[in-house]
Amino acid sequence: MIRCLTWSALQEPGSRAVTRQHIGSLDVGALCLGTLPFGKYVDERTSFAILDRFAEAGGTFLDTANNYVFWDGGTGDESEETIGRWLAARGNRDEVVLATKLGARPRTPGAGLEDAEGLSAAAVRTAAAASLKRLGTDRIDLYYSHVEDRSVALEETLGAFASLVAAGAVREIGASNHATWRLDRARAVSRANGWPPYAAVQQRHSYLRPRPDVKLPEWAHVHMSDELFDYARSEGDLALVAYSPLLSGAYRDKPRHEGYDHPGTTRRLAVLHEVAAELGATVNQVVLAWLRRKDIVPVVGASSVAQLDESLGALTLELDDDQLTRLDSAC
Repeated sequence: MIRCLTWSALQEPGSRAVTRQHIGSLDVGALCLGTLPFGKYVDERTSFAILDRFAEAGGTFLDTANNYVFWDGGTGDESEETIGRWLAARGNRDEVVLATKLGARPRTPGAGLEDAEGLSAAAVRTAAAASLKRLGTDRIDLYYSHVEDRSVALEETLGAFASLVAAGAVREIGASNHATWRLDRARAVSRANGWPPYAAVQQRHSYLRPRPDVKLPEWAHVHMSDELFDYARSEGDLALVAYSPLLSGAYRDKPRHEGYDHPGTTRRLAVLHEVAAELGATVNQVVLAWLRRKDIVPVVGASSVAQLDESLGALTLELDDDQLTRLDSAC
């Protein structure tokens, strides 16, 4: 589990308090900044401004991947290269916890996930070298398997990760979009071989949950499940990281996928708005505060500094036990 340790606050006026949490040996913040749009949907000047604001507020945890946003005319290089240029310009690499991913980058430009690089030992080594170059660094703090690759033995993938850790190129490893049983099997393989285990799992999760039988347009996304929560509690050393926690604006004015249209959504939204009104907060902030109470690190995206500031506001928002119970019991 991720454990909240202490509050720390900057001294400057308007600064925001943040909690510190751990993923394996990594000391990270209570929020992770997702950088998917940087270099593609968000220009470099704005990307740098968002990154600067996040750092000024005490944020340290950045999340990217080697394939953003190949599905919309991108090369996969844009986000990592933007972060690399920002790190070089600011000279703050040692102050950042840098996470990236491999396995879901198409081998052929213009192809889809059917042509993904996968998780063979060769793919792991090649992808790591390329990400390190784009990021302009000598190490990846948290390196995720972005998707499963069941055509490759777990021993091969995890052995390659272990070699990167032994060489100092990677500090911790994680899995994203993996079934819980595969995660458990992978961690067992690592333990049996004396290799570093997956220390984090990053899946899709938010306060609203879709019907379990619905396929979302983002068909490769894997949602957190009650089984995963039970597994993480029993293991005690597995951090949970949630992407798409704000459902791409669906808590505000963006349309929700029809998979979220069920009575549970109506009831949950009613309580969510009640709690937001009680706290004088936005609905998005309450969602992020709720995830924090669940010991889950949200990956928040932003296309402007104002959007980021809203998310940062969740760090000083505390749900009391009654509010948490009401939010949890609405279903």
